[in-house]
Amino acid sequence: MAMPASCAAGTIAHPLLRACLESDARLPSLDEWERRRIVEQTRDGIARPRFVAQTRELLDDDLHYETRIAERGVLATREGSAHDAFNALVWLRHPRLKWAVNARQVADIARVGPKQRTRGQCALTHFDEAGAIVWLADDALLPMWDAHDWPALFCDAHAAWGASIAVTVIGHALYEHVWNGHDLPVAKALAVRVPALPTEVRRHAVVARWPEAECDIASRIAAGTLLADPQELRPLPLAGIAGWHARGSERDFVASAPCFRPLRAGRRYPPAVVSIPSSG
Repeated sequence: MAMPASCAAGTIAHPLLRACLESDARLPSLDEWERRRIVEQTRDGIARPRFVAQTRELLDDDLHYETRIAERGVLATREGSAHDAFNALVWLRHPRLKWAVNARQVADIARVGPKQRTRGQCALTHFDEAGAIVWLADDALLPMWDAHDWPALFCDAHAAWGASIAVTVIGHALYEHVWNGHDLPVAKALAVRVPALPTEVRRHAVVARWPEAECDIASRIAAGTLLADPQELRPLPLAGIAGWHARGSERDFVASAPCFRPLRAGRRYPPAVVSIPSSG
């Protein structure tokens, strides 16, 4: 199991956190997130909401959390909260995806009110909290996933991870789980078929970001052709991914760890989304 957050070396060593905690294993302060936001906006020209301390005064505007982001460009953030800190991280790394989710949430809030939830909102929330995108460049791998044949996907095809299949973690709750020392989370994933993984992506099975590919997915989410229903998302036990867990490629571990669940009777997954990433 991954070390708890107090064990700095163990935390930083995890591939999900290695690239986002910089030189130590503490959560960045609100001021540091704001500094990073400005750097990222300058780098790519894409706006992110300002990270503002969640105070009673801020909440007195009576706006819904998502509406405040859309209308005021303000993200209510609790200082010292791992959940909110990693939400800030995902906004920095994946702004197009986060804006697309936000726009859909705000539209449905306006349509059905803040006390009801549409099927689309449920799908969006699952993706926002626990989502991942799995980039597939090999058609042979999808039937293994469809059948929950975890030994085939994670043991027999171990070498494929980082070569013809890779994952980008979107859900900030997944980051929080790993930060807290829980290394067996299950993502709610979108399967996306791509022609190939580019060289810079193929270096690792866990890909921090792939903006050219994410742009297409964000457009589909914004248009409502993706994440219209929670059934579009499929479970992915992250412990099997190469580099995630020390025993991830061992057949007895995959056969016994509780995250590797069998396919539920009658469950059928939609086909992978076919996407051709832009050139920039």
